Amino acid sequence: MGVKLAVSTLGMPGEGLDRAIEIAAGQGCQGLELRLHPDTGVHAGLGPEERASVRERIEGAGLEISALAGYVGICEPGPDEPVIEALIADLRLAADLGAPGVRVFPRGDDPAVGARRLKAVSGTAGDLGRRVLVETHDSMATGEAMAVLLAEAACPETTGAIWDLLHPWRHGESPVRTLAALRPYLAYVQVKDAVSAQDTTPVPMWTGSVPLDEAGELLRGAGFDGWVSLEWERTWYPQVAPVEEILPGAAEWVRRFAP
Repeated sequence: MGVKLAVSTLGMPGEGLDRAIEIAAGQGCQGLELRLHPDTGVHAGLGPEERASVRERIEGAGLEISALAGYVGICEPGPDEPVIEALIADLRLAADLGAPGVRVFPRGDDPAVGARRLKAVSGTAGDLGRRVLVETHDSMATGEAMAVLLAEAACPETTGAIWDLLHPWRHGESPVRTLAALRPYLAYVQVKDAVSAQDTTPVPMWTGSVPLDEAGELLRGAGFDGWVSLEWERTWYPQVAPVEEILPGAAEWVRRFAP
């Protein structure tokens, strides 16, 4: 399909969906990564008419939904049922909105727990034609940790990995090691720059310490052709610049390193 650029609504706190669509379309993006939260107006509690409205507004602007950024913790300690139910609800929302997959976090360090739950939803995900995308984050921030989880789950048709370029690197894993581990599973990339491994305050592309060029060269060499999403975390860092000022740098990164 070729590399496509999306922007996460995480970078647009308080803007609303229509403004997010305007920003993405006006900055040359092909897609939106929709954060699932009541504050954004997009979540599993939406009714059929609301879901249809979200999809129509996004598609009417010539955009696609690159992914739904959910908050289910696939390895979270505790009973399986609430996690599975929440994830299935998000997968059904993805199907209604036309999103190819749902982002989840590990939120736990036992790959057997996450693998069991990924297997439990694989039938529903397959029937819906959607994927569960596990982000390199929190307790499984490295590609090597993520690969253990996805290998144990063993359902490649309905699962995949999101490589957030910041987190494996700040946990001491080089981009070459991350890609080597994730390559069989890699479905999605989140790009960002930050001050340092210790100070994750977002900064404009190529003004921080994240090894953007090294990761880009590796992805190009691997022939990666999926979605790249700018995850500008203004929701958590309200003092940083508006996402409109950062998107041109993300677009330039995609142009440089698209295969």
